[in-house]
Amino acid sequence: MRLQQLSTGELRRQLAGAGLWIRTGPFSHRVQSRIPFVMEGLAELYGQFEVSGADEAFADFHVAVNPPASLRRWLRPQAAFSFDGVQPFKPLPRDQAFPMLEWGLNWCVSTQAHQYLIIHAAVVEKNGQAAILPAPPGSGKSTLTAGLVLSGWRLLSDELALVDRKTGLIQPLPRPVSLKNKSIEVMRRFAPEVFINRPSHDTVKGTVAHMRPPDDSVRRQHEPARPGWVIFPRWEAGAPVALTPRSRAQTFMFLAQNAFNYSHLGADGFRVGTALIDRTTCYDFHYSQLHEAVAAFDRLADSTRPD
Repeated sequence: MRLQQLSTGELRRQLAGAGLWIRTGPFSHRVQSRIPFVMEGLAELYGQFEVSGADEAFADFHVAVNPPASLRRWLRPQAAFSFDGVQPFKPLPRDQAFPMLEWGLNWCVSTQAHQYLIIHAAVVEKNGQAAILPAPPGSGKSTLTAGLVLSGWRLLSDELALVDRKTGLIQPLPRPVSLKNKSIEVMRRFAPEVFINRPSHDTVKGTVAHMRPPDDSVRRQHEPARPGWVIFPRWEAGAPVALTPRSRAQTFMFLAQNAFNYSHLGADGFRVGTALIDRTTCYDFHYSQLHEAVAAFDRLADSTRPD
């Protein structure tokens, strides 16, 4: 069953009760919430995702976003995220409840899913090869990711590159794409038909909204991809498109420093990371115009299409 098949009343009942069971990529979650913003976000952005009405269904992560148990909730309504009953973060204003759920789910995966080497990076795929896009905040990574997946690339993840430690393949986790500040209007102009939910203002990341993942990416969320490139994007006003080779040694060091569990995995983290670099071509990528960036990625994918 897909989430979009649930009535509003049934969705509300499950969220307020034992929790909504939902699958994203290789993970199952049970999400509990009494806050309407959470139900709204799930209904708008997760319609194509698999859900279950069975209260006893196994879930990898049991999470909740609810008002905190304090008198403060009457003076300034807040939302608190919990994982297995423990709150790892401070509460946020209640209208930020849905972004908090998204951040919390990322936190669950990045701190618990050690069957993967987990790198802070977006991942997209075309012609059977995945492009891993690591970059610091403000680099234009999410804007580029959104533009690519709205132009025929498959979304594997907006935030977490999951490298299978056994196969070296990239495991998809195609949840909503997080857009921040000016990127929201950039994407509305780039693809007026795309669905972007209600923005949340004044978060720790500024104004945040989420773009619904393409249906095809969700349907193929159990189909891993072979890593083909590691590309470091950077948006610069007025910059022409430029794709330049990057040192593999330099790339490995950056990925190791930006992998959530590299140290936790020890020697196996080094093995998986070096194998990833050996299988990929590494680039720096500068751009200013999104349509030109998409065209450059398309040329790269077509020029290295597997036989």
